[in-house]
Amino acid sequence: MLSLYILWEICKEGADVLGIDDPWIWGVYILCILSTVLCVSYGIANWNKGEELEKQEIMEEASWEAQELEMQEKELGM
Repeated sequence: MLSLYILWEICKEGADVLGIDDPWIWGVYILCILSTVLCVSYGIANWNKGEELEKQEIMEEASWEAQELEMQEKELGM
């Protein structure tokens, strides 16, 4: 966080950092990098969450389909 403050102070003084003299442009670059790091870390943390629930839902759907077929066979007299 300290390095961001130092960078901000350098840009406010009108210093040219890497050819970019506008502090708002530096802010946008920093926010893009921080949001990328945040998104990647969130993706890694939640990589396989909900996998157990998905297996359970598939089993429930299969049993519903089997019950539905039985009901159709009874109604149609097959």
